[in-house]
Amino acid sequence: MVKIGLIYKQLTQRDIKVLNSIERGMKRYEYVPLELIEKYSKLPETHVVLILSKLHRLKLVKRKTISGYKAYRLTYLGLDMLALNTLVRMNVVEAIGDKLAVGKESEIFRALAPGGKPVAVKFMRIGRTSFHTTRRVREWADNPRLDWYKQAKIAAEREFKATREIYREGGSVPSPIAYNRHAVVTEYVSGVELYRKPEIEDPYTVLLRILETIHIAYVKVGIIHGDLSEYNVLIDISSNTPYIIDWPQYVYKEHPQAEVLLRRDIEYIIRFFRKQYKVEVEINRALKYVRGEDEQIQ
Repeated sequence: MVKIGLIYKQLTQRDIKVLNSIERGMKRYEYVPLELIEKYSKLPETHVVLILSKLHRLKLVKRKTISGYKAYRLTYLGLDMLALNTLVRMNVVEAIGDKLAVGKESEIFRALAPGGKPVAVKFMRIGRTSFHTTRRVREWADNPRLDWYKQAKIAAEREFKATREIYREGGSVPSPIAYNRHAVVTEYVSGVELYRKPEIEDPYTVLLRILETIHIAYVKVGIIHGDLSEYNVLIDISSNTPYIIDWPQYVYKEHPQAEVLLRRDIEYIIRFFRKQYKVEVEINRALKYVRGEDEQIQ
């Protein structure tokens, strides 16, 4: 298992400067020429070469020889280091610990904010599965020039802004704290993923709270999750509270597929509760409630 915190502790400010130079160069090149890295970093060539060797050993960069010249690009782990360095300088994160979860397009780590407050850091990993899949479900990824790291940065910004608005309106999502590049920092939620079928004291109330959050997102924020299922709901067993996570693929309610996606979200979650917890909620009534057409579901 990659220990992000241990790797970060090995980096000097010169290492970060070289990583920043590669990131800057990737706006123009897939692989950034060595001479450009030297120019951006303003470090002597011999120093840059040694630093690049270290970064390559730590798997923070990939290298390639193009027309006889060496060139480099960041890996996701290298981008992690840049985001983490900025979050530390922002006084948002003080230390990062073990990996909590791995998703199709993200990795989540336990971390500490200054003062010892537990938080979670989510690093987007867009493109891990398939660029084609990503572009099929996300309008913002339609541009073929939008590289993996740009997609990941957009996904983080979308997730942060969506959850911030939903949280402000009283929706049940982890409280967002900050984001940088492809990383989003939220409050730490000690929950169990719904797909694990945890024992819930009052599953009916939990389902209503999930539907209330979808209602808040739709009516007050104007968005639809678009990929809601038992895999992106956390349950805090101690408080009987659900938290809806994974929002970067949301669509606005004016989207041509909005009604299809909204119905699918609601059908998936209601069917899961019906099958696993024997909770009965009528789908069409739930749809009217979520749209704001009815004040109550039952």
